[in-house]
Amino acid sequence: MKPQTAVHYTDNYLINPTNPITVNLIGAGGTGSNMLMALAKMNHSLIALGHTGLQVNLFDDDRVTKANQGRQLFADAELGLPKAVALINRTNRFFGTNWKAITEQFSKGNLKLLPNQGKVNIFISCVDTASARFDIANALEKFTEHNSWERNKSLYWLDIGNSHHTGQVILSTIGNIQQPHSKLFRTVPNLPYVTEEFKELLKSQNDNNEPSCSLTEALEKQDLFINSTLANMGASLLWKLFRDGMTQHRGFFLNLSEFRSQPIIVG
Repeated sequence: MKPQTAVHYTDNYLINPTNPITVNLIGAGGTGSNMLMALAKMNHSLIALGHTGLQVNLFDDDRVTKANQGRQLFADAELGLPKAVALINRTNRFFGTNWKAITEQFSKGNLKLLPNQGKVNIFISCVDTASARFDIANALEKFTEHNSWERNKSLYWLDIGNSHHTGQVILSTIGNIQQPHSKLFRTVPNLPYVTEEFKELLKSQNDNNEPSCSLTEALEKQDLFINSTLANMGASLLWKLFRDGMTQHRGFFLNLSEFRSQPIIVG
């Protein structure tokens, strides 16, 4: 007998919400700035399709420098501005949104100071270090219990990370997502955190996050199009959750130098 294909069905609240889906985008650098643009396009498209759309908070405590331009989406006029403020102001003007810039890091230690104590439907992390990922995972442990009536119930965490020309996107559930009965598929209610599945690998990494002094130096660390490629492919995975209501994939590994992508199947 052929084994059933494993799938994860999207939590119904993302499909039929009563309010805009709340999103914390953590990091406004190379990947985060591109992800914000992808989310703005997604929001516009969802609303056009009769959905309530997205409400995004962008977290970053860094300021725009010359080295950020080119690989990240910043203009000369934005030099010296907080990254989150520059990006959110521009997005709100262009798309007519009312998204929020938060000029500090998202961490377990400052949850009480954040709107709704940091709790939202979807978390997207575009951070540079393993320690930041573990801190986010610890913060999300506070949000694992779902109340069906709660508009900000925490459901998914999408983590995006990269090196020079490789990267990965991992989709996780925050706790278990109730799945419908299916005769065609084997439904999977829990997708593990990146910090659980790749714990030892993350712990072995050296958290070297020193800022670059120039674009040339920045490009020695991360190739020009690795961030935008990961952001758009990661956004496509989110889009699939909204539009298809299910997914057989929970992420992928990308090698841009070889133009090769390896999907991660729901297990």
